Amino acid sequence: SEAVERREENGHQNKRLKRDADEEDAEDQNKKSPKRKIVLLMAYSGKGYHGMQRNVGSSQFKTIEDDLVSALVQSGCIPENHGEDMKKMSFQRCARTDKGVSAAGQIVSLKVRLIDDILEKINNHLPSHIRILGLKRVTGGFNSKNKCDARTYSYMLPTFAFAHKDHDVQEEVYRLDKETLEKVNKLLACYKGTHNFHNFTSQKGPRDPSAKRYIMEMYCGEPFVRENIEFAVIKVKGQSFMMHQIRKMIGLVIAIVKGYAAESIIERSWGEEKVDVPKAPGLGLVLERVHFEKYNRRFGNDGLHEPLEWTEEEEKIAVFKEQYIYPTIINTEREEKSMANWLNTLSIHDFNSSAVGMQANNKNSK
Repeated sequence: SEAVERREENGHQNKRLKRDADEEDAEDQNKKSPKRKIVLLMAYSGKGYHGMQRNVGSSQFKTIEDDLVSALVQSGCIPENHGEDMKKMSFQRCARTDKGVSAAGQIVSLKVRLIDDILEKINNHLPSHIRILGLKRVTGGFNSKNKCDARTYSYMLPTFAFAHKDHDVQEEVYRLDKETLEKVNKLLACYKGTHNFHNFTSQKGPRDPSAKRYIMEMYCGEPFVRENIEFAVIKVKGQSFMMHQIRKMIGLVIAIVKGYAAESIIERSWGEEKVDVPKAPGLGLVLERVHFEKYNRRFGNDGLHEPLEWTEEEEKIAVFKEQYIYPTIINTEREEKSMANWLNTLSIHDFNSSAVGMQANNKNSK
């Protein structure tokens, strides 16, 4: 009887699945463009946005995905109800960028109708500081977050951030010397490998296994001058990052180079005690690219799918950065002085005592 029940249940399930599939097929036939799983290569300037991820029902804080979903609906790629419930189009972003953070190579995966001139139509409904630069078909079960092996970020900052605190520095005149750049790179290299980064994010305790993260490379490139201010770009590649992790990694190196904290603080921060780690401004942070090495090895040359490499789009990415990302960082730095103002807060941090000591001091001062 169990076998009969199972057969009946399977029969019902099959009928149900067939009915669902038929309804979907009918809908697709009506639209004359079947839904397909794709990835979109996105670039955006994050200034004025509360990050990438959409908060459905909260129109108060505008996100990049609000504008993207609106453009997908208006261009006819997705039905309106898919915009309200993003699960219906199997939407997944590769990285959640924080408030104010930009991207040159963000990837989202979703199911869309493959209409003619799809990229042009989507971009027509997007503001100029958000662009879809590429599209590729992927396997049906593809999930851009889970299939991503690594992410590369860059952080563009004015080099006066590395000037020693005891030196009176004029921001526009400051130029980074070779020895200081070497020291910066020596410190950034300490982050390579697997470490417990619980001190570099909020809401994770020292024994939380997910606080362990693997960093593949981290270095600062040669400085260059834009609009009379010298800048440099730090690159970091890691498997995945926690909220504020990169900004805190950079913030701590700046604090050491400026002479506020001892070099030993990095080693100390891997331990269980709570260490006061300053968080550099979000302005200079850019999601450069995301890596799908395992997926490419398995599906990239199967004859059906393309590898998720964007060599043909490199030039468009570079142009977008020069037009929208770098000018925003440079002009905002000049006008709002986000780095200069943040550097003034470093003296408030207590880099010597543990959290217990800090609490005791706070009680005494009260």
